This record gives sequence, C-alpha cells and structure tokens, in this order.
Amino acid sequence: MEYRYIGKTGLRVTPICMGTMSFGSWSDKAESFKILDTAYDRGINFFDTAELYPVPPRSDYAGETERIISEWLASKPRESIILATKMAGAANGWFVPPIRHGYTAIDRFHIQRAVEGSLKRLKTDYIDLYQVHWPDEVVPKEESMRALDELVKSGKVRYIGTSNDTTYGLTKSNTIAQYEKLSRFESIQNNFSLLNPRFLDELSNACRKEKVSLLPYSPIGGGVLSGKYNQAFIDPKTRFGEYLNAGEARQRAMYNRFVNEKSLAATAKYIEIAQKYGMSPVTLAVAWSMHFDFVASTIIGARYASQLEESFKAFELKLSAEILREIELVQKEILYPLG
Repeated sequence: MEYRYIGKTGLRVTPICMGTMSFGSWSDKAESFKILDTAYDRGINFFDTAELYPVPPRSDYAGETERIISEWLASKPRESIILATKMAGAANGWFVPPIRHGYTAIDRFHIQRAVEGSLKRLKTDYIDLYQVHWPDEVVPKEESMRALDELVKSGKVRYIGTSNDTTYGLTKSNTIAQYEKLSRFESIQNNFSLLNPRFLDELSNACRKEKVSLLPYSPIGGGVLSGKYNQAFIDPKTRFGEYLNAGEARQRAMYNRFVNEKSLAATAKYIEIAQKYGMSPVTLAVAWSMHFDFVASTIIGARYASQLEESFKAFELKLSAEILREIELVQKEILYPLG
C-alpha cells in the first residue's frame, strides 16, 4: 500500500479515503458497517465524516453518521485509523445547517460546542483531522484560527483543515496562523473531479507553494461519471434521481448543477476513453483525482459496499501520458461542466 502525508503533518494516509456521508440515510447501519469493513480490509486507514452527516442534511438525523462510526470504531484499534470529521460551516454561507438552531458560526463558542459533540458521538478522546466544513464570511479569521489552535493545544485535535474554501480563505487563514504562531490548515477538502477541475486554476498552485494537501471529494461527480445519468430514465433511488423529485430548492439546484447538458456530454466522452483503455469510468475518474502531487487522499463514497471495487481498482492504476492528454482535450472542449 502506498501512503502519503497530509500537508506538513505526521498523518500518513492511504491515497483513497472512505467517505461516510450516506451512513444513516441512504445506507443503513448494517450496510454502513459493511462499507467500513470492506474499506478497512482493503487497507484503507483514512475515514472522513462530519457532524452534519448524513445527507441530505436534516435536523432529525444530523450526527447519526458519527454515531454509526463510533460503534464500528469500537471494534478496531483506534490508532490504526486516521479519523477526520468536520464542524458545520457558518449559517451565513450557502445554506443554513439544521443544527444548533441554525445559528452556526466559526467562532470560539461554536467550535468548542461542535468538537465536544463530535468527540461524544464518536466516543473517542481525539480527532486526527478536524475541518471547517465551509467558511465563515462574518467572524474574523483571527478568532477562528485562535479557537481551532486551542483544540490542538488541548490534545482534542491533532491537526486542522478547511473545506469548500477559496484561495483567499486558505492563504489568509494560514498567514494569520504563521504570524500569530497558531496551528495552520494542513488540508483543504474541495470538490474536484473530471467534471470540476477548477481547483487547477489557482488553488493547486497555492497548495503546492504552501505544502497544503487537497482531499478531493466527489471524484466521480456525485455518481454522474459512472454513466448512470446518461440515459433517458433516471432511477429515482439514485442521489440525483431523488434530488430531481425533491421539493427542496437546494436539492433541485444541485441536480441542475451536476446533471446538465455539459456534464452528460463530457461524461459520455470520458466513458469512451475508459472503454478504450479497458477500465470503468469510475476507475478512470478516481485515478485521475489521485495522480496530482498536491493530493494526499481522494475521498470516495458509496451507498453499498458492492460499489467500492471499481474505485479500489484505481490503487493499481497509473494513468499514462496519452490518457491524460485525451482527458485534457475533453476539458478544453467542454469547459467547467459544473459551472
């Protein structure tokens, strides 16, 4: 097994991380355990969750994913696992999270409440990587970074990271950390895939220069790159089939972002490339996200353990220069399918 380090940390992780956002909604506890066991038995040592999971976010089951993981974690040596979780982002962001009465912020009070809640649900005394799920555009970053640093100094958290952040947000936060001698963001967890290569525009350069690791999520575009939406009938039991029929505006907006004319046209071309070189489009997509030098570990997800094998095949796959050139041609022809 190949291992990589996250940022400048001692976190030595597998190049694939097991994401858990379906645990407690789309995946029941038994299937969640099966997914976790399959990943662990394959050698994966890195698992990512969040206080807001499972998705879609709802007040009646927020935190259930961490509780499911805690039951599974009890049967494993704790130090054999690198465990990451995330505190909900600010209510002034892209949506109001259905926890703490919708008043979340990345301030000292909410950071402390969030980490204590996660530690309690996970039944562990420390978190290896604690991340801000999305930024706060109101609370000064100085306050946020000082409060996060307190968690590291207390031993509750080993390292910190950010998510869904910008080049400005990452570099501003870490500049504050540098000058005030605080813990810095060692990772950034952003959407990055064949359908959404925007990270390459500028954030990749910042990560390389500052030695911050990307932890890409949604490497198969929320399932779109599997090809299951490139057909007339969309299964209502799929993620975006469910979102298509939802009355909630945010879910419909996500459907329109991920399943659109450009994303489906690009997916069709990636399927052709995958078939040409004898692999599934899922394997191609995961391998592509893994091959960049600024990536520490690609976060995959699944509703069922049976879906994991196509992603795991990326462990043994090194994309040739020819395949990468063909991918680049598609990305130049169909710019930014996810906007």
